[in-house]
Amino acid sequence: MDCIRWWKYKSFSLFLLLSPTMFLLAGCWDRTEVNDLAIILATGVDISKKDEIELSVQVFIPKPAEGGQQGGMSSGSTSSQTLVRSAEGVTIGDAMSRLQEKLTRRIFWGQNEVLVIGEKLAKKGVGDQIDFWMRYTEPRERADVFVSKISAKEVLESMPELERDSAKQLRKLVDSQIGVKVTVKDLSEMLSGEAGAAVIPWVANLSPSNLGVNKGKNIPFIKGAAVLKGDKMVGRLSDKETRGILWPRNEMKSGIITIRTNEDSGYVSLNLLRSNNQLIPKITNGKWSIRVKTDTDLEVLQNTSNLNLIRPKLLKEVERKVVQEIEGREKLALANAQKKLNADIFGFAEAFQRKYPKIWKKQSREWNDIFRKVDITFETKVNIIRTGLENEHAKTGGEDK
Repeated sequence: MDCIRWWKYKSFSLFLLLSPTMFLLAGCWDRTEVNDLAIILATGVDISKKDEIELSVQVFIPKPAEGGQQGGMSSGSTSSQTLVRSAEGVTIGDAMSRLQEKLTRRIFWGQNEVLVIGEKLAKKGVGDQIDFWMRYTEPRERADVFVSKISAKEVLESMPELERDSAKQLRKLVDSQIGVKVTVKDLSEMLSGEAGAAVIPWVANLSPSNLGVNKGKNIPFIKGAAVLKGDKMVGRLSDKETRGILWPRNEMKSGIITIRTNEDSGYVSLNLLRSNNQLIPKITNGKWSIRVKTDTDLEVLQNTSNLNLIRPKLLKEVERKVVQEIEGREKLALANAQKKLNADIFGFAEAFQRKYPKIWKKQSREWNDIFRKVDITFETKVNIIRTGLENEHAKTGGEDK
């Protein structure tokens, strides 16, 4: 009998102990169903005709999977799974509230991976727009940023041929690592850095599609980069100049270099395997200089010349030509950024600040004037580690050079 009383007492005590915790357990009263969300894949920001912010969003349209298709691709045509909606406001937040009025589902930013800024807005200034992305908790800081020649809304409405939407098309292009890749977080850090300059992928005029239901519609492509200084767009870089800035920034991960030989009209194309780049700053007697040091490995993809690349002397000649090509691209980009735009998009300021913190603290405000006068030299080492199989007899009729 005592055991029964003891057990009842212990059970009642345990119930009193656990009862308060029941009120702290998470419930599902405030859950949001996926079917109640407007999932944003990409965002575009423009200046409207009223000189307000025009916010455009690319919304995912959920559809049941169609039978007979694999990997989400249909045969012969691409069916859009997105729609684009826009609203205007004095700020992005204001425009977002007006945009919500046009959507039956709650705006969800968690899947937004692309931010496109129209050229007109970029020239006016992007600082306030980046402030929204960095301050508001829902949008992704890792979203890729682009500046477009046409309106950002038109880019979102474009229809790619191979990808399901323009957002994925743009992400795939920057992930290919043949140009610059900049996220919202990267852009914020560059604009708040010592140089206050940034470079962003440039979306040029769109090319028309020839594919089925998309015929006549446009496809977004990246061509070069936009240069920002003090949060305003001050100019552009061509494709060749953009590749030139990747070497000093140590962002050259892949690419193909084609050089012309001296021997004849033939060419040699080489594939980049590895590249390591360093900025070595120096201040002597008040003179600021920096050395761009590059060490890269390549392999031969194609040789249309009569040079037998198995011969060390001829291989060295090709390597010398590649050095000239790399440094030529770097000099082209540096001349535009240093002399014309006066925008340090290479990270020179940070390099000087790290090595000479005391001098930098005294003279950082004079950087705009100093940057124009920085003496830039190059130290480029090229190693062709794979030449592939040679077939000289087939090209020269049996004569070997």
